Amino acid sequence: MTNQSDGMTSANVDWDARAASFDEEPDHGLSDPAVRRAWAGRLRGWLPGRAGDVLDLGCGTGSLSLLASEQGHRVTGVDLSPAMVTLAREKLAGRDAVFLVGDAAAPPVGEQRFDAVLVRHVLWALPDPARALRHWCGLLRPGGRLVLVEGVWGSTDPVGIPADRLVGLLTPMAGQVRVERLSGDPLLWGEEVTDERYAVVAPARASGQELGEASAAGA
Repeated sequence: MTNQSDGMTSANVDWDARAASFDEEPDHGLSDPAVRRAWAGRLRGWLPGRAGDVLDLGCGTGSLSLLASEQGHRVTGVDLSPAMVTLAREKLAGRDAVFLVGDAAAPPVGEQRFDAVLVRHVLWALPDPARALRHWCGLLRPGGRLVLVEGVWGSTDPVGIPADRLVGLLTPMAGQVRVERLSGDPLLWGEEVTDERYAVVAPARASGQELGEASAAGA
C-alpha cells in the first residue's frame, strides 16, 4: 500500500474502501507508459538479474508484482487488504504469481525462502521496523536482497522514515547498503516532487537462523 501525508497515517485508512480507486495514482496503477517504464527500469536494477522468487509485501493491487513477473520472476504478494489482494490476483491472472492476505511484518509464507523481498511504502508505518527487517532478512536465501522503497512525506505533519535511519537499522543485519535517491525522477511519480523519496537495496549478511536468534534476543 502507500504513503499518506499531513497527519494521515496508514493505520486510519480503510484500504478495502480505497482499493477500487488505488490505481488512479500514477505510481500505483502505472497506467502511464512513461511511469511504467520508469518503474520497470528501476526494478530491473534492484531485483536479481536472473529469474528468481520475489516476495512483494504490502503489494496493493499488484502493479510492482506485475512488473517483476514480466521480468521473469516468480512472485508471492502479501497485503492486509482482501480487496487489494483480489485486484492483484485479477491483474496477474495466468502468471506465476500467488497473492495472500496477511500482515507484511509477518507474512504467511511459512518456511519459504526468496531471492528478493520487495517492500514499497510499508516499513514506515510498522510499529517495530527493526523487528520487521530482521524477519524479512530471515526470509531470504543466501545471496538474497531486500529492496525497500521509502521516504518522508507531507509538509504540515511529515510521516515516513528518513534514509539515514533506515540505513542505521539495516547495518547490523545486512551487507553493503545501497541508497538510491528517487525524488529527482518525476517519471516515477507522474509529477515533480520535493520530499524525500529513495530506495535501499541491501543483501542479507546473516543466515535466517542467526537473524531469528537475534530477533529472539532483542524481543
